[in-house]
Amino acid sequence: MTERPGLRERKRQRTHDALSAAAVALFLERGYDRVSVADVAAAAEVSKPTLFKYFASKEDLVLHRILDHRGEAARVVRERAPDEAPLTALCRHFVAGLDRRDPVTGLNDDREVLAYHGMVFGTPSLAARLAQYAAHDETALAEALAEASPTRPSPDDTSPAPGGSPAPTDLTARLAASQIIAVHRVLARENWRQLTGGRKADDLHPAAVAAARHAFDLLAGGLVRYAGTGGF
Repeated sequence: MTERPGLRERKRQRTHDALSAAAVALFLERGYDRVSVADVAAAAEVSKPTLFKYFASKEDLVLHRILDHRGEAARVVRERAPDEAPLTALCRHFVAGLDRRDPVTGLNDDREVLAYHGMVFGTPSLAARLAQYAAHDETALAEALAEASPTRPSPDDTSPAPGGSPAPTDLTARLAASQIIAVHRVLARENWRQLTGGRKADDLHPAAVAAARHAFDLLAGGLVRYAGTGGF
């Protein structure tokens, strides 16, 4: 009997997740730089070639946990209600993540989550790979914002910018995306910093929500095209 593709994919995903779980456990126990790929393969009882079929690099063994969030800001913008401004949708989505203690918001005080974030933020190679992911998210968000702009110029619009040089039609969207992604990063790291200082997620939640709304209010002051009307 031929195995259905859906079942094969589920089995592959289980192996993928098990390999990452074994790797993260070793990294947290011994330190990321003190564990080799060979150590991970031995702990998971697979060969190194098998391991590399699932993960392209040692960094990806750790960071795959956040891959579900890659491109998330762009999806939020594209899937928002027709009458909802992009910044409103992004703020709403981030606050909802705080409410459910989504680790990507930094507001999760599970010990393993805190240790995981500490490892990612404190390991240069992981931070560098994370920056690559952020650059991907920034590009995707810029494309979504360019599509969403109610005053987007036509593709053949080469009206001179101040100084006389033609302005790329997507420049505003790229500038906006870079600021939004930076706000997400700063908010998440500030929440993590507060929790590692001894705060509890439930106690910090009101302040984290207020900080998010404040941040998006600041964005709205400069990104009027994407803000709509009203506050956050």
